[in-house]
Amino acid sequence: MAAAVFQITGYKNTGKTTLMCRLIDDLVSRGIKVATIKHDGHEFEAEAPHADTARHRNSGAIWSAITSSERTAIVKEEPSRLLELIGEAPADAFVLVEGFKQEVFPKLVIIRHADDERLLVDLKGIKAVAVWPEYRLREDHIPAGAMLFEINDVQGIGDYIRKTAWRSQS
Repeated sequence: MAAAVFQITGYKNTGKTTLMCRLIDDLVSRGIKVATIKHDGHEFEAEAPHADTARHRNSGAIWSAITSSERTAIVKEEPSRLLELIGEAPADAFVLVEGFKQEVFPKLVIIRHADDERLLVDLKGIKAVAVWPEYRLREDHIPAGAMLFEINDVQGIGDYIRKTAWRSQS
């Protein structure tokens, strides 16, 4: 099981992927191994349509792997639960999860527009809120115990998520 887990959530086009990449850079610069898991609300294709593994799956394979001297990729023709994916992550990795809003791990919610604020009521496990510089979030809208960050405060967010992430008991 991974060493620590923290989620970055928000609606589409709020900056989740950009913040994730900036947090990965920050954590790696501190000597922390990072693994990532992303939820995609749409069908996705992880490889070129004419790649050998895609051809294998188009022929009926339900599981396909490709490996080289540099990396391995596995494609399964079935969904995976977040906990299952976390269990497959390296045991010494800090896992950053993008999406999976309804999961129970500690999370940061990104707020860019007024409509995004409903997530602050609907979601569980909110430990932090990141707002865009031009957005003013009322203090009484911040969930109890959650920290408020400006979305560009990557170092501050990185410090905070390291302290508040879910930790494996093993």
